[in-house]
Amino acid sequence: MELDLHAIGKRIRTQREMLGYSREKLAEYLSVTPKFCSDIELGLKGMSMQTLCNMSGILNVPVDYILFGTETNAAYTGIIRLLSQLEPESLKYAEEILKNFVLATTDHLERIRKEKGAN
Repeated sequence: MELDLHAIGKRIRTQREMLGYSREKLAEYLSVTPKFCSDIELGLKGMSMQTLCNMSGILNVPVDYILFGTETNAAYTGIIRLLSQLEPESLKYAEEILKNFVLATTDHLERIRKEKGAN
């Protein structure tokens, strides 16, 4: 299987921009030059395994998404992206809100199932 460097670069650029990082900021986080980041995003160069793993962590996406455009947890990607935009101190509030939402939804669905079973 051959890797599509152009597609990889496009996914990296899209995620970088979605997170609001400049190419220079991403390069700083990766300890590489902005030119190297540009070459990766344009599909002109590949990257080492270490850089790939660092990229995955910085961009908050799985390695398989960067390489192949697939995600093992695709159902959670939107939620993860939203949560990654929060300040660390806000995460505890988001967790509490999500927990209450899940409980309310679960209770609601359980009532609906019981009503359908009674009919």
